[in-house]
Amino acid sequence: MIIFTKIRWKNFLSYGNHWTEVDLNQNKSSLIVGENGSGKSTILDALSYGLYGKSFRKVNINQLVNSVNNNHMVAEVEFNVGKNSYKVCRGLKPRFFEVYQNDELLNQEAHARDYQEILEKNILKLTHKSFSQVVVLGSSSFIPFMQLSSNHRKEVIEDLLDIGIFSIMGVLLKDKVQENKQSIDSVNNEMVLIEERIRIQQSYIEKIIEQQDEAIQDKKKQISNLEKSSNQLTIGLDREEERLFALRKEIEDEEKLKSKLNQLTNLESKIEDKVKRLKKELLFFDTHDDCPTCSQIIDRKFKADAIQNKQMSINDCHAGTSQLEIEIIELQGAVNHTIEVWKKIDSINQIINQLRSEMNANDSVIDSLQKDIDKTNQQNIDEEKEKIIELKEQELSKDKNKQVLVDDQEIFNIATKLLKDTGIKSRIIKQYVPVMNKLINKYLAAMDFFVQFELDENFNEIIKSRFRDEFSYGSFSEGEKMRIDLALLFTWRAIAKLKNSASTNLLIMDEVFDSSLDSSGTEEFIKIINDLTSDTNIFIISHKTDQLIDQFTNVIKFEKHQNFSRIAA
Repeated sequence: MIIFTKIRWKNFLSYGNHWTEVDLNQNKSSLIVGENGSGKSTILDALSYGLYGKSFRKVNINQLVNSVNNNHMVAEVEFNVGKNSYKVCRGLKPRFFEVYQNDELLNQEAHARDYQEILEKNILKLTHKSFSQVVVLGSSSFIPFMQLSSNHRKEVIEDLLDIGIFSIMGVLLKDKVQENKQSIDSVNNEMVLIEERIRIQQSYIEKIIEQQDEAIQDKKKQISNLEKSSNQLTIGLDREEERLFALRKEIEDEEKLKSKLNQLTNLESKIEDKVKRLKKELLFFDTHDDCPTCSQIIDRKFKADAIQNKQMSINDCHAGTSQLEIEIIELQGAVNHTIEVWKKIDSINQIINQLRSEMNANDSVIDSLQKDIDKTNQQNIDEEKEKIIELKEQELSKDKNKQVLVDDQEIFNIATKLLKDTGIKSRIIKQYVPVMNKLINKYLAAMDFFVQFELDENFNEIIKSRFRDEFSYGSFSEGEKMRIDLALLFTWRAIAKLKNSASTNLLIMDEVFDSSLDSSGTEEFIKIINDLTSDTNIFIISHKTDQLIDQFTNVIKFEKHQNFSRIAA
């Protein structure tokens, strides 16, 4: 319950630069009187501006500033909610807005609009529309409940029943639903992108495999060609090695031939030396008849025998030399043949080395190609497949996130159904509509207005006379409308008290006695007021001073002094 305790203002409308203060919780019933233009109704605007930043009588905000002083307009409202005391201070020229809780200024980091929302939703729990239906009843700018639009009627009732939170929850839930939908759409888009990336990656891997297969087949073909070449080289090598073997077989007696040739050559040389010696001896006997050493005459027979023997020896040597030369020539021919064979062997060895070199080169290339094949079989494939695994893990994670979001969506859908007007709020309203109707008819009967007044669940009226004739609100006279408005006001206050929602000690009525209420209605109305004064501070603004002054415990008179309004002493 909101207990309003004090309101004060200055430089507000017709009021000057001095505080005007009204205690809102001191007297149970107060009559506010004064001449026209004295500033009686300013309390409504000051209260409305202080709490909501707007005037009650639809005066432009800037026009609330006193036109003479034109600055330092301030309105302050003090009230209690539970154990906490609050003071709201609001002003123009300069503009400011402050809320104090237990004399400590609340955090002002929020935007002014948010700051106002905190005040209305978290502290007052009373919107301006509900304020104008529960706290204030005016005759000029007041819009009765029955003249409100369907949506505004609903807002008032939701405040009274303290179910406005469901509307707030509905708005928040709508944002959550939209956010959830966007998140699901985002996840779906991400999953589509991941699936496309997987498809592209798989296509890329297939292309790599295809290219690698082509490369492998090409390398295998090269290996096959090289193996065929090596086989041909092996055949050639075998053939050359067979030739080499045969040639080496041919010269395996080479050393014996050379040894024999040396022997024969040496023998020939010795024979030639012997022939030279014999010829020299022969020449000696041919040219000498006596010994050069002893000067004795050589015997003719001896000489003749010696010459004959020497000549025979020379002939024998020539005969032996001729045979030896034949053998030497034959042996030299054989030795020369081995030289030719060695040349052939050298040539074959070169061929063999070339063949082996080519075979080694082939083997090296084959080995390199095989390694390339082995490497190609795994090259990039494992790495690219790992990317697919990573993408599928991402897809699985996104799918899990999506499932959570879908589960949330189901919960949100259920909550949305519950928070619709046909949901929880409808059930609560259904429970209270009969109570509301009972109270409305109770207050109408108290004012001697005997009709059967009912509001349906959409807060449309059904009004029947005792003869069961049906009427609408607009079909009644202004006095009858005022009785209905008063009955609704008291009903809303009773409901607020029952729910402890928008319940408050303060009730201000502006000129309700001055317009459409007749004397009978006035008396009944005062009787109702007296029934309410136990826990309500009622302020009546009226011109009927003489008729009403004895009916109230307190009278506040406003007057004009030097063009400024003030409370009379």
